[in-house]
Amino acid sequence: MTTSKKLIIIISSPSGAGKTSICKKLLEINQKIKISISDTTRVPRDNEIDGKDYNFISEQLFNNKISNNEYVEFAKVFGNYYGSLHKNVMDLHNNGYHVLFDIDWQGAKQLKSSNYSDILSFFIIPPSKKVIYERLSARAKLSGDDEKAINHRMSFYDTEVKHKNDYDHVIINNNFDDCVREINNLILKKENN
Repeated sequence: MTTSKKLIIIISSPSGAGKTSICKKLLEINQKIKISISDTTRVPRDNEIDGKDYNFISEQLFNNKISNNEYVEFAKVFGNYYGSLHKNVMDLHNNGYHVLFDIDWQGAKQLKSSNYSDILSFFIIPPSKKVIYERLSARAKLSGDDEKAINHRMSFYDTEVKHKNDYDHVIINNNFDDCVREINNLILKKENN
């Protein structure tokens, strides 16, 4: 699999806006994209697989990797660390793939100030703040989150949304399929320019 231009694709959003589902769908429909699997210090959810969804590691190991400058970006989000390894990005690029990042605004800012070129960034917003609450409540039933956890995530909504203009494109996730199609079309356009 080779392509001349190897993109860094960033997708960010407030919690519950659909970015992880969008990323999974993009990986299904665009064979030139591979996701950067992040390290995290958080506990896996019941449906997550170590090495596939995240690399679940200790905080001590995470801090060692920070000290060794192994991360292209990292952030503390909702009390847990998340980070993307330089090595993973280079391995994927060397194999001809675009690298997809499912990260928050802090990680996106670090990536944009890195030495990587050809960065394409998207901020996903919901049709309304009320929709986010409904989605987080539905997800809580699956993950076991309580009302306190939902409200904690909601408290960061305004902070996250205020960074939307730092991205190349702001996409409203009103219709999932349309949202994914729009993002993929913009990726193809960037790849061919």
